[in-house]
Amino acid sequence: MPNPDLQELPATAASPAPRQPRRGNTRHAPVKHHPDSLKGTILKIVLLGMVDAFAVYVLMMLFLSQSWAALGMSALVVLAINWIYLRKGGLPAKYLAPGVLFLLVFQVLVVVFSGYIAFTNYGDGHNSTKDDAILAIQLTAQKRVPDSPAYKASVLTKGDDFYLLFTDPSGKVQIGSTGQALTDATGGGKDSTGKANSLPGYQTLKFQEIVANQQEILKIAVPVSNDPADGTLRTADGSTAYQFKPALHYDAGTDTFTDTETGTQYTDNGKGAFADSKGETLATGWKIDVGMDNFARAFTDPSLRGPLLGVIIWTFTFSVASVALTFVMGLFLAITFNREDLRGKKVYRILMILPYAFPAFLSGLVWSGILNPEFGWLNQTLLGGANIGWLTDPVLAKISVLVVNVWLGFPYMFLVCTGALQSLPSEIDEAARMDGASAWRVFRSIKLPLLLVSVAPLLISSFAFNFNNFNVIYMLTGGGPRFADTDRDIGATDILITLVYKVAFGQGTGRDYGLASALAIIIFIIVATISAISFKQTKALEDVN
Repeated sequence: MPNPDLQELPATAASPAPRQPRRGNTRHAPVKHHPDSLKGTILKIVLLGMVDAFAVYVLMMLFLSQSWAALGMSALVVLAINWIYLRKGGLPAKYLAPGVLFLLVFQVLVVVFSGYIAFTNYGDGHNSTKDDAILAIQLTAQKRVPDSPAYKASVLTKGDDFYLLFTDPSGKVQIGSTGQALTDATGGGKDSTGKANSLPGYQTLKFQEIVANQQEILKIAVPVSNDPADGTLRTADGSTAYQFKPALHYDAGTDTFTDTETGTQYTDNGKGAFADSKGETLATGWKIDVGMDNFARAFTDPSLRGPLLGVIIWTFTFSVASVALTFVMGLFLAITFNREDLRGKKVYRILMILPYAFPAFLSGLVWSGILNPEFGWLNQTLLGGANIGWLTDPVLAKISVLVVNVWLGFPYMFLVCTGALQSLPSEIDEAARMDGASAWRVFRSIKLPLLLVSVAPLLISSFAFNFNNFNVIYMLTGGGPRFADTDRDIGATDILITLVYKVAFGQGTGRDYGLASALAIIIFIIVATISAISFKQTKALEDVN
């Protein structure tokens, strides 16, 4: 029976039962974003202040050098950085800004600048403005004035710079250096002959010190005034100086140089140089835009056209052969050392990757010594003193380069193929054998297609790498043996990237950055085209899965 003492409480007065949170449907309170702490704010201000201080210094240098485009871009970057880090929110931008900035400076800017250089004549003798070229011609093409008076000279130093202290026949004392025109000097000491030999704040060189620094002293050419036409003062022995004047007189009105001895005139030929009527140019020119001339020179220049075709063919041969040989050898070793019943396979695998762990440029130098025709270990030890030109014969040099590159590259393919083989399910192999398939048929029809699904993109990247494999070629053969039908330093084992290096920094023919940049763009177009086509073809392998 119900207890009459217990009465049901009204619903309105009843205490609400505690609600249990449902699993999987828990709602969290919104996160409150607290402002930065005092220490964090101070640290941010200090770091940003250091960045801004450096930026102000850079902007001042750009302003003084009148680099207006760089000044404008740098100012925009500085303003963007301050806006990103001083505003509230925008946390992803604060993390991404440094990486994006370094990407733009060290990647995008370099690529854009190289592309710009490809359309100019930038190189030796063409590396500045026309005004600088005119000044350089006047300073370099100088001859001693026949009736020049003799100036008594003393060699002084201040810091790391050399100065010449002159005493003219009238006793007037002046001082100057290559970058500082003659200025009056007072308060210095003189010897018994009246020659000025010291000056406060400078150190006078003794005879032994002059002999030790003779080459630097011979290079000193002190401008007589700010006008280059007035010539310079130079000394050959550190004790007597004479006046030199330009052998080429520049007329600003007609924009021509005239040889003071022969009367030959040199005019602007429109190609960044002064040339006479016979087409002979002065050594110093200036940088101009030449359009597609560098690309045309790559295939029309007699000294470059013939060797370039051979270099292109060998570059493709070297790249394709290196990829094929390293892949076959790496795959063979991966299958061999992937057997479950093989003892000590961990040790074998470690030995296989040792060439990959050794720096490639050092390997090239070591192999260069081993294959040396005269005193190399291969000829002198294994072949009993034979004189085989492994690096001097064109055919043997190419074979040597391929062998060394395979030795360096197969460990990478071995690692890749080992990982790909271990990812294949073992049931496939067992099912194929139960159906009566041979080991070769299993490999050719099942394992290889499955391997190529994951390995094919790496083969394409390996091709691109070997297409620009500078280290092996340059350290092993230097691109030689050299071709005999060209005056350029181009050889039988040169690939396009080593050819670009030699054109840009070569000896004898001088540096030609414009032509080298044009060749670099050609390399990029070739590699990008082949890679795009290859990646498109690899989509067919997706159906294998």
